[in-house]
This record gives sequence, C-alpha cells and structure tokens, in this order.
Amino acid sequence: MKKYIFIITILSIFSCDKPKEKNETIKNISADGTTISINNIQKKNAGITISSPKDLSISNTIKLTGSIDVPPQGLASVSAPSGGYVRKSQYMPGDIIAKGQVLAILEDPAIVQLQQDYLLAQSNSQYAKKDFVRQKELNTNQASSDKVMQKAQNEAQNQNILVKGMAQKLRSLGINPDHLTPNTITKTVTVRSPISGYISSVKINLGQYVSPNEKLFEIVNTSDTHLVLKVFEKDLQYIKKGQKVFAYTNEDPQKKWEAEIILISQDFAADRSVVVHCHFQKYDPHLIPGTFMNAEVEINNQNGATLPEDAVVTWENQQYIFEETKPNTFTMTKVAIGNSENGNTQILNLPTNFYQKKIVTKGAYQLLMALKNIED
Repeated sequence: MKKYIFIITILSIFSCDKPKEKNETIKNISADGTTISINNIQKKNAGITISSPKDLSISNTIKLTGSIDVPPQGLASVSAPSGGYVRKSQYMPGDIIAKGQVLAILEDPAIVQLQQDYLLAQSNSQYAKKDFVRQKELNTNQASSDKVMQKAQNEAQNQNILVKGMAQKLRSLGINPDHLTPNTITKTVTVRSPISGYISSVKINLGQYVSPNEKLFEIVNTSDTHLVLKVFEKDLQYIKKGQKVFAYTNEDPQKKWEAEIILISQDFAADRSVVVHCHFQKYDPHLIPGTFMNAEVEINNQNGATLPEDAVVTWENQQYIFEETKPNTFTMTKVAIGNSENGNTQILNLPTNFYQKKIVTKGAYQLLMALKNIED
C-alpha cells in the first residue's frame, strides 16, 4: 500500500525558485520502499539527468610515492685536468651551459714545463729516427756493428713512446700537440663542461689553487630525467615494464604528468620495497631533481559497463542506482561496483538489458534522500 506525505526535507529538496513555479501545485511524492514519483518541477529543481550506461575501459590503480631523479649519465662532477690557480670563473649555480663550454681557466708553471718537455722530446725523437736510419745504412755496408744499429733503433723507439705519451697528457689538458710550437706555449689550461645542463654547485673562487683530484663543478642534465618510485612487495606483482604512470605533486594534485615504466629493480631494500624507474612522455623543466612526487599506476585494465560516479549512491553500506521505469518514476536498484577511474564507476552485476535502461546520472543523491525521508 502506497502512502503519501509531505515533510520539510522533501519540500526543501524539490522547492521552486521562480515565482511562476511557486503558484503551481507540487504533487505528493509517493514511495513503495524502492520507487519514487515526482513531477516535472521537482525533477528540474533536483537537477536530475538521465542517460544510458556506456561500455568503457576501466583500470584499478596503485598509489605510489617517489621523486624526480637523474640517471648517472645525466650527472657530471668536473675536476681540474691538472693543478693550478683559478684565473677565471664566472658561472654560478643555476646557470645553463652547453657541452664543451669553458667553465674556468687555470694557470700553473707545470703546464709550461709539460709543453717544453714535449717539444724537446719531439726534437730528440726526430734526431733518434734519423740516427737509426743512418746506422742501419752503415750496418748494411758493414761499416757499423749490429750492436750500434740496435742501440740506435731502441733509442728511436723510446723517444717515439715518450712523445706519444706526452702528447696524450697535453690533450687531456685541452692542448693540441699537433699545433704546439715554441711560439704557442701557454701557461693556462681550460676546464670545459663534459655535458650540457645546468650547474648545480660551484666549489672554487678566483685565486684558489686546485689539485687534479679536486671537484670544481657539478652539472645536471635534465633532458633524460626519471621518475623514481618505491614499490612495496605486496604490489610488485602488478608492476611491469611499459605500464602507464600518472605522477603529480602535493601542491597541485590536479596537474598530472604521464610516464612509462622502463626499469624495475631486482633487489629489495630493507623495507621490502624495490625501485622502479619511469620515463616522462613530456618532461616539465619545473620538475627539478629531488622533487617529491605521487603517482598512480593503472592495473587490471578491462572493458565493462560504466556509469558516472554521481549515478551510484550508498545507503547502509550498499550501493544503488536509480532507473527511470516510467516518466518521472524512479526505482532504486542494488548494484555491485568494480573499479573507478576518471569519474566513471564499473557496474558488475548487470541487470537484463542494462545498456538500454535509463539511469539517473545526476540527482541520484537527492532521490535517495527524498525516498528515505518518507515515513511509513
């Protein structure tokens, strides 16, 4: 038996705002426990929208935490190729530099000595080569002993080794030995950047003496920056290469960056977690190394019948939807829900002809409150 009653809550939900509508008669709200009927004015004021279910791909997600990091090839510690006094250094942390750009100029008498020794060794090598050729001809004509020829050959080889070794030392200092002459000897050596990026730290000042093993600059190349996430053992079974990851910061959770898992560590840390490296589809330079990040990983991707999240209401720990069974008449139906993603919820226990049904997608909560406030 249906009962009809007005109560204050129902009237407030379905009240009218326009003066014209206030003069219209508002029908009683009827209910039989699962069904409620309203008029057009009440439907409009409750903001009820009707649509059919859609077949969409829905994924469950795992929430992870991590940070922005740079792989080893994106980090560079720059040291002096030789000892010397800093004569020029004009960069500060944060400056953008290119590969091969001069970072500092050093000056040291030992640099001059090395160039001098190279030129002398080169001259001695040329003499030793000529002497060996001469001794070889004399030996052929039996005018010189084998011992003398072999000694000249050994000297020529030794001088050649000495020249080549010193030439490599000069190249490591940035000095081209092929262009070195007595008139081009320099007392300075340049320190160049091995990679492009930005300077993260500067550890020198003008006039400072630095040794060859001393760190002068640190450079970070963010062109291949990674998102590094921590995955605990219980979630590791769902993680695999190629999965999509959506990362966001605590400051702006709505702005998300898409990334892809490219590497999964094979070792557990003390807290039973592994490190997972992800590559951004499009990197934002504002995400500097060290930035704390949250991330969501999609798992169990599958197609299914879905409704907007607003279509599903909860009453006494159960989920329900409202179907329009007749014009302006709505029946509450219990459902089981699955994964939720991007504002949509998957419906698992599909009623007959579910895709053809007219479901309330907006205003379901107002219908629930009106229905449950009607007293027997």
